[in-house]
Amino acid sequence: MTDLTVSLKDFLDAKADQYNRPSFIERDPISIPHRFSQKQDIEIMGFWAAVLAWGQRPVILKKSAELVELMDGAPYDFIRHHQESDLKRFLAFKHRTFNATDALYFLHFFRTYYQQNDSLEDAFLPSSENVNLTSDSSLIERSLIAFHDRFCGLTDFFPERTRKHIATPARNSSCKRLLMFLRWMVRQDDRGVDFGIWTRLRPNQLVMPIDVHVNRVARQLGLLTRPQTDWKAALELTDALRAFDPADPVRYDFALFGLGVEGEM
Repeated sequence: MTDLTVSLKDFLDAKADQYNRPSFIERDPISIPHRFSQKQDIEIMGFWAAVLAWGQRPVILKKSAELVELMDGAPYDFIRHHQESDLKRFLAFKHRTFNATDALYFLHFFRTYYQQNDSLEDAFLPSSENVNLTSDSSLIERSLIAFHDRFCGLTDFFPERTRKHIATPARNSSCKRLLMFLRWMVRQDDRGVDFGIWTRLRPNQLVMPIDVHVNRVARQLGLLTRPQTDWKAALELTDALRAFDPADPVRYDFALFGLGVEGEM
């Protein structure tokens, strides 16, 4: 590394350490799954909060909390045991372009899926692959494509309008919200923010989620040059950060996001 690269790594290491702390949780969508201790509750509300994570953070937190209330404060239990009459309460739910039709399909997907699986991690694993032998970002690309196809093709009940809420690299989407969810589930450290409850996908395989703050700061620091903010941009930024920390490149999400949202850049 050049002296300039070393200085940038030291700077980002310090900022990642500064923001990767429990104090980060309260104002972030990750606070929603942090309400729970059971793995399936964390998965359900982590996934749902991530999917709803666009717009102002207070609104995201409010709408995610509304979903928790609609599921009687116990998402996994509600998913497994609700009656058809219980679904009426979701008919008024809306967050930006996410509406009742989408919410009802999410409930249907979760119920059908958890009848046959213990963890949502299985839905993100490409078929017939030993993921532990794969260390590059191509595994996550295949994982997101596999999840999209499973989520959208689970039953004939799928409403086509809901597809826009589940991004896929196959459409060259940056997949920001799903990558954020994977960071929450997969990253393992002792800082108390990310959960690290999934073990078959590993931190060194993760790809950086690029939101508006990360995008701006990464470009200012020369870590991202691709004009479009798409899947290829996510890979470019991840590769740049992997040079700093091959085992856990996505930990720098804390640094870039924190620098952006706090206005330090």
